[in-house]
Amino acid sequence: MAADAIDRGRRSFLRGRPATGPAPIHPPWSRPDYFAALCTRCGACADACPEAILRPGDGGYPEVDFTRGECSFCGACADACPEPIFDQTAAPWSLRATVADDCLAVRRVVCRSCQDACPEGAIRFIPAAGGAAHARIDDAACTGCGACVAACPAGAVTLDHQTGSPVHAAR
Repeated sequence: MAADAIDRGRRSFLRGRPATGPAPIHPPWSRPDYFAALCTRCGACADACPEAILRPGDGGYPEVDFTRGECSFCGACADACPEPIFDQTAAPWSLRATVADDCLAVRRVVCRSCQDACPEGAIRFIPAAGGAAHARIDDAACTGCGACVAACPAGAVTLDHQTGSPVHAAR
């Protein structure tokens, strides 16, 4: 681990909290290999975000909160940052939507909120045996914008880093 990396396990231990849950999602185009070292936690990126989905997270570092809305990939956060944290020549991130078993459609309640909210059409419901439909994510079409997360009434949709992707693989 690099000297400037955040040791989440140690931080959680010192705060008396278990080190559970996924790693936070930082703004698009931010690179984890030097994010903690260069981010001054000034809040310029959060102030510039027109979607208001950036908030101060653990240690004051900006984190994306998809329960507030989706990322439009406008680049305002990167443009507002005074530090060289953002690399807009690469993919914004490797996030892809996943749907948990507590999805209402799996429980035989008619709901297609995530599909309706997806601007890329990456979510489709496929009928399954027994009449319950299951959401299928087209990884090639999913941009990781998070529109589906806020739309899900059951909180069954999350965004996870796609395995094997070099973008944000260190998180």
